[in-house]
Amino acid sequence: MKIGIDVGSTGIKIVFLEPGAPGKILWKTVVPTKPGQASLVNGLVEQGLLACSAHKSDIEKVSVTGYGRNLIESKTQVIDEISANAAGIHSLTRGRCRTLINIGGQDVKIIRLSDRGQVLDFRMNDKCAAGTGRFFEIAATILDTPLEDFSAPETVEAVSINSTCAVFAESEIVSLLAKGIDKRSIIKGINNAVAKRIANLAGNGLLEEEVYVDGGPAKNLGLIQSLEDALLCDIKVTREPQFTVALGSLLAD
Repeated sequence: MKIGIDVGSTGIKIVFLEPGAPGKILWKTVVPTKPGQASLVNGLVEQGLLACSAHKSDIEKVSVTGYGRNLIESKTQVIDEISANAAGIHSLTRGRCRTLINIGGQDVKIIRLSDRGQVLDFRMNDKCAAGTGRFFEIAATILDTPLEDFSAPETVEAVSINSTCAVFAESEIVSLLAKGIDKRSIIKGINNAVAKRIANLAGNGLLEEEVYVDGGPAKNLGLIQSLEDALLCDIKVTREPQFTVALGSLLAD
């Protein structure tokens, strides 16, 4: 049994792969990142073993990636996030993905891949939480709306969001709510603002279809629509976008 662990800034994702069946997930889970990540991961691994009716002696490999990868002592392999992300999406899309937009907890990455899954180019946003998972978490909490429901009908007019900075997001959204602005208009404005920022990061020449988005915010259907409008291309999402990097940590060379 092989275990892939992505210790991210906002969430810890774990996948158990079936022996002899690369890419086939036996068990998976995601929990919020908290202090004491090592103990938390150990507990999750025990939970996974129990769910799979397996024992520690059945573990062949523990591959770790993400911001907290060096905190996990039980690891047998450490993989950088770019390589893990590329390997994961290449496997999940059976080699179809050429451009991947990863929206993580603290950054946004755009990765261009070859038909063999090799990283040809990538860009990352500056050290700012604007448009990242952390930003969406803040917005979802204030609006009391699950990320999966962050969409609005096309007939709803988006309000202009002046800043996607996570630091100022709370006061701006609260102010808009206090003015009686429709929550759906705020949500659409947030999605449009984030999509515009990602489009600016992509610039010219980096995007090549097929384009996929992964990370927790990929479950936000409203954002996917805004990205399609901003990037002028079709955007695809895998069934389990949060687990791409954890899976890829086991598949990367």
